[in-house]
Amino acid sequence: MTGRMRPVGLVAFATAALALGLAACGSSNNNTTTTSNGGGAAATTTSTTSTAAGGGSSSGAKLKVGVVTDIGGLNDHGFNHLAYVGLQRAEAQLGITGKVLTSNSGADYLPNLTSLARQGYNLIVPVGFLMAQATDQVAKAFPSVKFAMVDSDATAEAGDPKNIEGLLFKEQQAGYLAGYLAGLYAKSKGYKTISSVGGQKIPPVDHYIAGYQAGAKAADPGITTLNGYSQDFTAQDKCKNLALNQIQQGSKVVFQVAGGCGLGALSAAQQQGVQGIGVDADQAYLGSYILTSAEKKVDNAVFNAIKNLQAGQFAAGTNVTNDITNDGIGYGKIGAAGLSFAPEIQKIYNEIKSGQISNIPDTVK
Repeated sequence: MTGRMRPVGLVAFATAALALGLAACGSSNNNTTTTSNGGGAAATTTSTTSTAAGGGSSSGAKLKVGVVTDIGGLNDHGFNHLAYVGLQRAEAQLGITGKVLTSNSGADYLPNLTSLARQGYNLIVPVGFLMAQATDQVAKAFPSVKFAMVDSDATAEAGDPKNIEGLLFKEQQAGYLAGYLAGLYAKSKGYKTISSVGGQKIPPVDHYIAGYQAGAKAADPGITTLNGYSQDFTAQDKCKNLALNQIQQGSKVVFQVAGGCGLGALSAAQQQGVQGIGVDADQAYLGSYILTSAEKKVDNAVFNAIKNLQAGQFAAGTNVTNDITNDGIGYGKIGAAGLSFAPEIQKIYNEIKSGQISNIPDTVK
């Protein structure tokens, strides 16, 4: 992803909400913070917002780091939960104080980000491309607070806030590995079609899908790749219906790239006796029908961002790219149906890492 791409649609609301939030800086505000334990079970606690505005200096005090989830929440078994795992690791290993605020809708982005900024958190981690517009708004209002923004380009241009670091990923590498395995599996069975179910057509989603399609065609140039978007990251029925339609068209492997919604696509694969491919986290726990998972190690990226800030190495106005070379991208456990291809997938992994395989496409045509 190049250039400063920002999702639109909540801009007017964001500006108004931020104005209200700043006007309330002199008063106390109770917020509900949802966290989860290591097993993913949700718990709800109530915290009191400090009356102090701005802040963000970590000198002489324990570093305070807040994570704001996207609408998938901590129990999405992937993207948001991984960010929380990275925060937990930083609490245990780096001695920081952590806090998580969950977003139930896009309307929660601005209040959640503003709440943490008002409480003087040194670093705020907005999890997801869709939060970029709200992050820009809050970052401009609180220039002394630092933001490590997952999945959005933070390259600063004229008028942009200078206190944001982008945490980007080469999802196309993980997609390529998953697609190559899907292609090998399909070819070995005489199958002609595989598919993918995306959430919204945004760069991180399309990176995965473009890599998946390229990997599959590298393994089997004659394979057909179907693709569809649910326009949703939470409603499992939408992804399930898309996947069922793809399976009716002959798909024998379904790759989900839609967060919690995508669990519905995997459910369809299980129901119809075809293979599924997980996303972000290793989703092999769902069952033996999971061929593998395209891993995006958000936990490592969040932990490293916190560690770097603690060491005075925050990359303001630039991006940190996570890929195979720095353990930011990988693949999950290979299921029984694909085990015979494990050595070949490891070989492809090594070739991507060494640069022998490069220029993997990140755009869906």
